[in-house]
Amino acid sequence: MNHQEVADRVLKAIGKTNIQAAAHCATRLRLVIKDESKIDQTALDNDADVKGTFETNGQYQIIIGPGDVDKVYDALIAKTGLKEATPDDIKAVAAAGKKRNPLMDFLKVLSDIFIPIVPALVAGGLLMALNNVLTAEHLFMAKSVVEVYPGLKGIAEMVNAMASAPFTFLPILLGFSATKRFGGTPYLGATMGMIMVLPSLVNGNAVAATMAAGKMTYWNIFGLNVAQAGYQGQVLPVLGVAFILATLEKFFHKHIKGAFDFTFTPMLSIVITGFLTFTIVGPVLRTVSDALTNGLVGLYNSTGWIGMGIFGLLYSAIVITGLHQTFPAIETQLLANVAKTGGSFIFPVASMANIGQGAATLAIFFATKSQKQKALTSSAGISALLGITEPAIFGVNLKMKYPFVFAAIASGIASAILGLFHVLSVAMGAASVIGFISIASKSIPIFLLSGVISFVVAFVPTFIYAKRTLGDDRDQVQQPETPKAPINVNDEILVAPVTGTSEPLSQVNDQVFSAEIMGSGAAIVPSADRVLAPADGTITVTYDSHHAYGIKTTAGAEILIHLGLDTVNLKGEHFTANVQKGDTVHQGDLLGTFDVAALKAANYDPTVMIVVTNTTSYANVERLNATDVQAGEQLIALTEPAADATAAVNL
Repeated sequence: MNHQEVADRVLKAIGKTNIQAAAHCATRLRLVIKDESKIDQTALDNDADVKGTFETNGQYQIIIGPGDVDKVYDALIAKTGLKEATPDDIKAVAAAGKKRNPLMDFLKVLSDIFIPIVPALVAGGLLMALNNVLTAEHLFMAKSVVEVYPGLKGIAEMVNAMASAPFTFLPILLGFSATKRFGGTPYLGATMGMIMVLPSLVNGNAVAATMAAGKMTYWNIFGLNVAQAGYQGQVLPVLGVAFILATLEKFFHKHIKGAFDFTFTPMLSIVITGFLTFTIVGPVLRTVSDALTNGLVGLYNSTGWIGMGIFGLLYSAIVITGLHQTFPAIETQLLANVAKTGGSFIFPVASMANIGQGAATLAIFFATKSQKQKALTSSAGISALLGITEPAIFGVNLKMKYPFVFAAIASGIASAILGLFHVLSVAMGAASVIGFISIASKSIPIFLLSGVISFVVAFVPTFIYAKRTLGDDRDQVQQPETPKAPINVNDEILVAPVTGTSEPLSQVNDQVFSAEIMGSGAAIVPSADRVLAPADGTITVTYDSHHAYGIKTTAGAEILIHLGLDTVNLKGEHFTANVQKGDTVHQGDLLGTFDVAALKAANYDPTVMIVVTNTTSYANVERLNATDVQAGEQLIALTEPAADATAAVNL
């Protein structure tokens, strides 16, 4: 790569005076742009040395790759006269240029609260779906599975007990997460959640009926009758209580000093919050919560298939804004009282939208002849079908515009069909092609049919459009006139550089890695701090921040080991390095260390990515089916191309 020429082409596409600030991390340029409408996106998309672009949090990011991005950055800085900056610097610049939106801030708070507890809700939801499969009639036969096989009845009952737990004790989960988000002690929040679902209280799902029957029990406090009502299945009351609890705790921490603070702050916070919960906050927010739930159910009932169709049409656009992150709050409320609501209409629509976006992306995969585009669309398309659409939407469909529109239309049509047949989910799960397990059993056939419709309606027009517009695109821009000589690589096994839990790159919360734009490989959620060499080779890339390493193995593989997400912002804090660029290493040698616990405490994702950046040189790069791995155990298998195969151009 000629770094000076790449910098020239990037500046020509963006505009030399259109950059407000610039920094870089291990793989990409991070720019704050004055006017993004002036960017020549087509030129960047067709540049063989640019592996992708995307915009996030006010930053325009251009993916160059390890070992090259720093040199391109240096050339860009020299040509523009900009001051060198760190990712933290431009993050501040980007934030300063954005006006704060109170609504978006509120929605982000909801997202921050619910995202951590989603795994528990999904686990409970899928177990609930399994129970439905075992107990539903007319699903596989006239009778339910447990009626035909009575020996399974105990298993179904046990599964149902486990499935009910996250929703029965939802206030405990919410109390912990919300109190932590509001700056209080999460364990006090969990304590308040326990208080709100005490077995001695009237169950929250029976409060209305108990009051109507005149059988509610009360505490008499100085002549004030306080209902002994529980809050099972409630969301808004818990959020309000958590906010009050965190506020009181911070107040007492500020005004009570020393040993008295440790002793009395928790007690005072709990007793005052508890009194407010049962007298004012709980009853008021229960009323608001019930009104919201009734309003949503009424809206669904009144708009029917038309409303579902419009929701499906707009769902992917909502994902772009990030508003979909708040849907778990609404969906949890709907699912907490399935007997009253019938279930959630959000999950089925989300599934149709995700299937549509995935189908459009895969259509481009089959239509294009560009190996660069195929590498991106294959992983992004499959990821979308499995419920993660950001790589497909931002990395592919939005850039080509019409595929995004075709997918939205497909989702709208499929969602309208769902509305016509009143298809609802009765559990949380992955909004994807496997989402049928969370649907009410009688509606599973219609859900599957709607999924097929969404796929086909999105795939066909996108394929036709892509065929006509992409043409014979073989990454010809900026390619050498004569083909490169075949690359001679051998079969090779890379071992895990860290100890932890292995997972596919598609699960990483960063679209560059999850879409495998940099290449294929694996991710590890680490449980130890030592980073070892995955193979014999030479260190090609190191950073002052010590958060990433580049290695070229003796067999020819080019590897990037990236420690955590956005950890370049830490400027080396919590990291040490034992090697430098040019060093020869052997498999198992210590490259460095990083403090996993400290990263988590600083709210950084410590996931380690191991990426083979010259993936296109291989016939196959495969993560071995291991979950819990020790550093030094086999992790990734590399397979050389067939002897007569022409080597792919290394992107």
